[in-house]
Amino acid sequence: MAIWQGTAVRKPTGARAKSNRNKRKMEFGREPAETKIGDRRIKNIRTKGGNEKIRLTNEQSINVVDPKTQKVKLAEIISVVENSANSHFVRRNIITKGAVVETSAGKVKVTSRPGQEGIINGVIIAE
Repeated sequence: MAIWQGTAVRKPTGARAKSNRNKRKMEFGREPAETKIGDRRIKNIRTKGGNEKIRLTNEQSINVVDPKTQKVKLAEIISVVENSANSHFVRRNIITKGAVVETSAGKVKVTSRPGQEGIINGVIIAE
């Protein structure tokens, strides 16, 4: 079964909506990348217009920005501490945008989208 991101089958009232056309290829979605901690692994995906997205499936380092000094350094990811996208992602160590990860530099909030940009960037959060 394909992932479809078109309009809903139901109207806001709950009635069944009549479709005036079939599904389009541009409306199909893909499975989430679910970036985990481990040796770096990426997948290149062709998107509309012949462009590419880089799916980051595994990564063990993060680019960390210190907001006080505005310096960037590379830190090792230890584990996922908090993830507002899904509470089960913490247990499975899945990294998404907005996740808080424990690193060698302290707690860091992820600011990039690893499943679409192919890199993990983050900002140190003050405790």
